[in-house]
Amino acid sequence: MSERLDQLAAYFESISEVTLPQLRDLYAPDAYFKDPFNEVRDVAAIEHIFAQMYVSLHVPRFVIQSKVEQGDEAFLTWDFNFRIKRYKPAVTRTICGSSHLKFDAGNRVCYHRDYWDAAEELYEKLPLVGALMRFLKKRVG
Repeated sequence: MSERLDQLAAYFESISEVTLPQLRDLYAPDAYFKDPFNEVRDVAAIEHIFAQMYVSLHVPRFVIQSKVEQGDEAFLTWDFNFRIKRYKPAVTRTICGSSHLKFDAGNRVCYHRDYWDAAEELYEKLPLVGALMRFLKKRVG
């Protein structure tokens, strides 16, 4: 693996509210980011998305499972562990996903797309909404 990918993976495994500004060193100013809920183009907007996770979640933590790199593209697979602040008891939940990354000539991330199944990984595990999602999944399946 390249140093840039190892550095990025280590950053996400140790990300915190204090380290959020370091995104500006790792991402290009006009970097593109997309996940199931967001689509933005600007490192400040990306930083804002990650800052929001600290507003609604307790102890959000990424655990990198694997890294694959070829040329200026890479994939990370990860587990995202968190507890939702407004739910009591605060049960630790996990989302399994992956990130497709592209690096620019300066070795900064210029493209970051997260892939994970919001229905299975999140909605099905929530009270009320989860029951509806599981019911629909059975009916369609």
